[in-house]
Amino acid sequence: MPSQECQIATRSPITGLPSYVPPPNPYLPLEETIESTTSLPFHTYRPNGLLSVNTDASHPVYELIEKAQEDWRLKLNRASQTLDEAIAEYRRRYNRAPPKGFGAWWEYVQEHNVQLPDEYDQIARDIEPFWGYHPLDLQQIQAEQESHTDSYTFGKTIGSEIRLMNFSFVPEPGPNVLRGAEDILALLKDVQQHIPPFRAVFSPHDNPILLSDYDIKKKFTDAAATGSYVDLDGLPEPQQDGWISACSPSSPAREASSGSFSDDVPSKSFIYDPRKTMDPCLHPMLLDIHGEFLSHDHGSSPQKRMLPQFAYCSTLIHHDIQYPSLLSWVDDINPRSDDPEWDKKLDERLSWRGSNTGMWHASDTRWREAQRARLVTYSNDLNGTARVLIPPTRKHDPVGDGINVSKSKINPAMMDIAFAGSPLGCPSDYCKELETMFDWRKRQNAKEAGNFRYVIDIDGNAWSSRFKRLITSNSLIFKATIYPEWFLDRIQPWLHYVPVQIDLSDLYDSFIFFHGGMYGEGANVELAAKIAREGREWSKSFWRKQDMTAYLFRLMLEYARVTSLDRDDMSYEQI
Repeated sequence: MPSQECQIATRSPITGLPSYVPPPNPYLPLEETIESTTSLPFHTYRPNGLLSVNTDASHPVYELIEKAQEDWRLKLNRASQTLDEAIAEYRRRYNRAPPKGFGAWWEYVQEHNVQLPDEYDQIARDIEPFWGYHPLDLQQIQAEQESHTDSYTFGKTIGSEIRLMNFSFVPEPGPNVLRGAEDILALLKDVQQHIPPFRAVFSPHDNPILLSDYDIKKKFTDAAATGSYVDLDGLPEPQQDGWISACSPSSPAREASSGSFSDDVPSKSFIYDPRKTMDPCLHPMLLDIHGEFLSHDHGSSPQKRMLPQFAYCSTLIHHDIQYPSLLSWVDDINPRSDDPEWDKKLDERLSWRGSNTGMWHASDTRWREAQRARLVTYSNDLNGTARVLIPPTRKHDPVGDGINVSKSKINPAMMDIAFAGSPLGCPSDYCKELETMFDWRKRQNAKEAGNFRYVIDIDGNAWSSRFKRLITSNSLIFKATIYPEWFLDRIQPWLHYVPVQIDLSDLYDSFIFFHGGMYGEGANVELAAKIAREGREWSKSFWRKQDMTAYLFRLMLEYARVTSLDRDDMSYEQI
């Protein structure tokens, strides 16, 4: 099988470092490239979202940071400035007119200085399969979903406000179950008059529940692409292959299940495309190291049809429609004295405190392989050595293949990571065992947490709701996740935060690049401070309540159109 790896031979005119040119994206314009005239070695950008390290090239994080700065600049510069430009860009990306109400949405975006008005591809990904339904079929399936246990339905009729239309819970819902309903009402309150009638079913659970079947989803997306409708009676039976039912027959996950897949990723790699690294079809290893999948072992059965249901988060093998939530949202860290400026933060270790959420802990489950247990074990292990990349003294020197460092030295000196409180999600007798397995520390208060320069964020039961608070701080945030959240197209890895693989194989190398070695050798503290500063500024400018309203407003316009009986009438017409 021929290799799909691509080695990029263009270089920055500023630094001489190789610059990454991404493969064509149907949603984005192509960028012009310049052929290299130098002979410097370069790293390899694999189609699975990982950069493979070339030991003869410069440290890859320099390159990733430079690439991030350029990608962000291009994204900001190409943003639509007028309604006409936004309509043209919408048509170019999605091959159809915007939804009815798009003009009012644009006015809201302009009035509230919502930036990057074109970057809503996640909405397109979530809604596109439902264009493959005949509108009558989709309305019938939506109505059937309303009776699904553990769900609530939001909607509006002509001239009414958006309200809770229906719910189905056994037993009756507690005060926290409908927290998402309150979020939706709050975010849409000022724009609801511009949203056409609709009915939408929401799940109250943290996790996605709608596993896709690859062949069935492809039927819908193919029909959507050709403007036709799926014959529901002609759909194939869903595959009973668990998680990999959602994967293409030629995907690494399918090949791995048949024993024909060989992942030749070298020992050192870094994320350049977070979305791709979240895909279990490209990275079947994720199925064995994350509680989202480990909790259900082989995996649940895929849905017989594409179901229109909203959820707090989704994965790349589920088709839950995700939306922004106000859960744990903060405008700022207050009082500000709890979050000192970078130079005033005295602890230079990597910090994390959290509960042992992520999956059920018992003698017959694989909880030790889940993300949080591995993070705590990994960072407190005192046995053996770790091979780490120490940044060269000079930027353009080869990065080399690393050196072996004793874990008994590196972990106590550089990591302050532990479970906090007491064990959760376990039978009482097993909880007692967990108390002896780990060092359970007290929870950090805001002032204690604010003293750390470096903080890691990792998934729990589902997506991490603490990320908003963390990236609003003056600390540099490392993030490991499998959930492509609503803002993923609107944030820049390596400019606003540091992405980390769920297997943590790049954590030491990424952290040491900024922190430096045991004695600070090779440290890039100024770059760390810059990313921390850029992350906070991004949070204050791109993750405001107005930004969430703009996303949810546009999402509901799209949803109202695709579930309407007359989709043409629900499209925006320029005057």
